[in-house]
Amino acid sequence: MDIIWEPQAIEKKSMEIIETFLSGYSWSPLEKAIVKRVIHTTGDPELVAALRFHPDGAASGLQALRAGRNLYTDVNMLKSGVNQGRLEKNGGEVFCAIKHPRVVEEARKHGITRAAAAMRLFGRELDACVVAIGNAPTALFEVLNLIEQGIARPALIVGTPVGFVGAAESKAMLVEKSPVPYISLLGTRGGSPIAASIINALLYYEGN
Repeated sequence: MDIIWEPQAIEKKSMEIIETFLSGYSWSPLEKAIVKRVIHTTGDPELVAALRFHPDGAASGLQALRAGRNLYTDVNMLKSGVNQGRLEKNGGEVFCAIKHPRVVEEARKHGITRAAAAMRLFGRELDACVVAIGNAPTALFEVLNLIEQGIARPALIVGTPVGFVGAAESKAMLVEKSPVPYISLLGTRGGSPIAASIINALLYYEGN
């Protein structure tokens, strides 16, 4: 077996292999870059069929990040997976409030998850920014509530929460009812690495 040792060569070869799974789809170049990054991150080409893009989702997120808009995440794992150097280079920052004392108290007071309480705490700060939900369906439900109440209107919601309780339902609601741009992954599969890969694909993209 010939082993490839050089990092750039490994990634190049990986992308060439991934390309073979993408025929038959009509993505924009930016959407295709996102799909390839998701498959590269997960090693699972079957996810291709479950990815969903709002017509303006990828472009709106790219524009917001390039304009220095902030990124808000539901969990620290997702925050850690984002290339913060690229984000900061554009003038933006990434925030996660799941351990904030006020979030902990509000979650306990109202009987909700800390991830949902964190989104409620961010409130109007989410307006015109990018929101990435990789773990908690309740956080995604809360963001959709904030939109419905007219409190915030994010430039993009990356919604890929994972699990068997609320994950598929929250993503279906995002795709079927959200008035704001989104990128999502239908069903129970998902997770913070996928959400981070989508954000990183936007940050790495060099086209228009």
